[in-house]
Amino acid sequence: MSDPVSSIRNLGPAFEQSCTRAGIHSAQELRALGADEAYARILQTSVRPHFIGYYVLVMGLQGRPWNDCKGSEKKALRERFDKIKANATVAPDSQLAAELDAIGVRVSAADLKPQS
Repeated sequence: MSDPVSSIRNLGPAFEQSCTRAGIHSAQELRALGADEAYARILQTSVRPHFIGYYVLVMGLQGRPWNDCKGSEKKALRERFDKIKANATVAPDSQLAAELDAIGVRVSAADLKPQS
């Protein structure tokens, strides 16, 4: 039987819902993916990136209290988080993307090129 995501230390029902939207349905799946891949998948569902949420996940997967991250370890995690955030893309079929398309907010890379 699979354990729920919320069985992992520090992770509650709201985080479990985010995981479900990202296609992560058990604590075992989350552990197998690891914090970085799991968080990247969560960001693809239009969740706003938040460093505390990321490091709470990392600490939880290590079985540590959420606020146990300090100093150089926290700095290194921040660098990993920034890379994940920079590489995050919202899935084109996401609710957010659909809403942005409906009101004409999204632009393509070609739209951003300077006019000659």
